[in-house]
Amino acid sequence: MAVNLSKNGPALTSAFQEVVDEKSNTNWALFTYEGNSNDIRLAEKGDGGLEELVEELNNGKVMYAFCRVQDPNSGLPKYVLINWTGEGVKDSRKGLCANHVSSMANFLRGAHVTINARADEDVEPEVIMQKVAKASGANYNFHKESSSRFQDSGPQGPVGSVYQKTNAMSEIKKTNKDNFWAQAEKDEEKRRKEERAKAVDERQHLEKERKDRESKEATQRDKRDKERASQIDEQKKYQQKQDAESKDQEKQNWEEQENQAAQKKAVKRGESVEKANEAASLISQRALNPREMFKQRERGITPSDSDVPSAAPVSPQPEPDVDDGQSRCEYDEQEATPLPQEQCEEEAPAADSQVQETLYEEPPQPQVEETNSYEVTAEETPDKGTCARALYDYQAADDTEISFDPDDILTGIEMIDEGWWRGYSPDGHFGMFPANYVEIM
Repeated sequence: MAVNLSKNGPALTSAFQEVVDEKSNTNWALFTYEGNSNDIRLAEKGDGGLEELVEELNNGKVMYAFCRVQDPNSGLPKYVLINWTGEGVKDSRKGLCANHVSSMANFLRGAHVTINARADEDVEPEVIMQKVAKASGANYNFHKESSSRFQDSGPQGPVGSVYQKTNAMSEIKKTNKDNFWAQAEKDEEKRRKEERAKAVDERQHLEKERKDRESKEATQRDKRDKERASQIDEQKKYQQKQDAESKDQEKQNWEEQENQAAQKKAVKRGESVEKANEAASLISQRALNPREMFKQRERGITPSDSDVPSAAPVSPQPEPDVDDGQSRCEYDEQEATPLPQEQCEEEAPAADSQVQETLYEEPPQPQVEETNSYEVTAEETPDKGTCARALYDYQAADDTEISFDPDDILTGIEMIDEGWWRGYSPDGHFGMFPANYVEIM
């Protein structure tokens, strides 16, 4: 890209004119770039000559210096152009600025000596003045000629010459120096190509790593999904097994309770029969009917000892059947004092009723806890379908399940499996839940 001299053109031209003007005290001006752009600006100017100029050169920048010096041979003003490229400048910047040397030489025209410098040794004031003296082409100063110029001073020495023997190494170095910028530009282009190739390789490598990472993550995700599905299946099987064992245990407990209730009922029934037999035996052994004694007292007749017969001895015969009142009456007539037939008939129903109450007194039934049957007929409503109440809290493992708390009402239940049902939670979500966590309403 070409150098830009128009942005700061007035300042650049003014500084250049001050250096060229012999009446001006300014004898040097230093120019450089604005940042990494191609815009030239005035860096510094002064009147201290080469010594002051050299101090302003920066090893990290590309700079252009224009200085006015006095020819040591003729005493005439000479102009020196210094193309300074610091050792700290990047190679890419060197190659780019190499194309600007000719443009700066055209702008700073009139230079008698041009120096391409890279180090402090190249800009020593003595070295520059030597180059200026050599470029003058004459080894005299007409301002300092003596008045005895044409006087005969005797034999003269050999005539001096400016001829110098050609040095092959110096010529090669000079040629290499001229080709330095072209080589630097080629190296810069090569470096750019290598960087582009490296960037492409790095992108390909990163893309490959990304694909491998995504493939690995997909494999791990599938593996986790399979493991989770397997765990769910195992949990379902275990739950079904637990339900079956729970059913068997409850059935056994129910059977045991039934057996215990039947045994207690049989024992109580036997006790009732024994009490009834004992009561019948005591009635049969009574010496006097209490009803007859009460009637006699109403009549004002006190029964005497002579009227009361002695108690009959206990018969060793088996007790009569107490269920029949007539038989008991006959048994009393045989064993006890004979009573009138009318009194026997009145006594028989009373004794019979008392014995029957004793015989047929049902023992209290044992309370057997009713267990929930697994074959439950669900109560269905026309709006919500089958409903159930939550017994425990449950947290959904994924999106296919629902969560609920104890006493929550689940609606629209579908009994798709013995251990797992589907329905709507109170918040309206539809999904699966374990069947043994709820009870049908």
